[in-house]
Order: sequence, then C-alpha cells, then structure tokens
Amino acid sequence: MRYLLSVIALFAATLAQAQLDAPVQGGIPSGSGAGVHSPDSPFAPLKERADVLSWAFLTQVKTKVEKNRVLPVFPAPILALDGKPQRVQGFMMPLEPGEKQTHFLLSSVPLSCSFCLPGGPESMIEVKSRTPIRYGMEPLVVQGRLAVLRDDPYGLYYRITDAVAVK
Repeated sequence: MRYLLSVIALFAATLAQAQLDAPVQGGIPSGSGAGVHSPDSPFAPLKERADVLSWAFLTQVKTKVEKNRVLPVFPAPILALDGKPQRVQGFMMPLEPGEKQTHFLLSSVPLSCSFCLPGGPESMIEVKSRTPIRYGMEPLVVQGRLAVLRDDPYGLYYRITDAVAVK
C-alpha cells in the first residue's frame, strides 16, 4: 500500500512540476482539467450536488516549489474547511485487494474511463473509514472530517478520516 501511495505521489508531483514548467496562456480551458469528462466518454460525469464539496472548489489549489518539492498553496476558503466535517462525492480507488475497503482514494474521475483526464493530488482524497465500504464502479459519497494537508509525505492534498458512506 505504501508503494502504491508513493507511486501516486510521484505521478502527482511530476504532473504538478510539468504544470509549473508549462507556459500559462489564459489558464485551463473551460471543460478540461481534473474531473472533467470528454463528451465522447461512455461514463457519465459526476452530477452536481449541493450537499457535497465540489471538485471544482477543491481543485482551486495552486502549487509552489520549495527545496525541490512541490507543495500545495491553498486559498483561504479551502483552509477554512480543515478539521471540519465534510461530504465529498467521487470514485473509489482501492489501495488493497478486497471487496470492502477502509482505506482508499476517492477520485474525481472513474478508474475505468480512458477518456477522462486524470488530475494530480488536487483531484483525489485519501479516505480512512470507520467501517468497511463496498467497492463499486458507481460514484460514492463519503462524509467525515476533512484534513487539508500542507506537506503530506505521499504528496496528497486532502484526507477524510472517520468516514462513512452516505446515500
């Protein structure tokens, strides 16, 4: 599991560095970026819900390079959520084999969607649940205490603890 988190963190750091190195020309075009599905995708995008944090909100994080590390720079509204109960909708990325999971990543796009643009660490949340949650391909809503991670050893930006699945 540590190996998988390390690989994900390495991928996220490489992606973040590539974004830092790329020239910015008016920002990311509308309809692209983390959590956005191609219109050709056979998978439906997440339906907007008023009762969950949106990925558009969570992906507003910027990055900075400090001592050869890529670190997140969160806007004040995201920092204000640190330590507070929140709900998030996404797709489960298991970290270990088994039909039920207590430790997994929640992603803004499904793993099985080859048309979906994967994002970096801003588009996934580490989840530690109170009780096992059944793995499935459909979107999942979890509720728990959100941690905004400023310098996670695995390069993650968000974690939800004491999570429970919500209908």
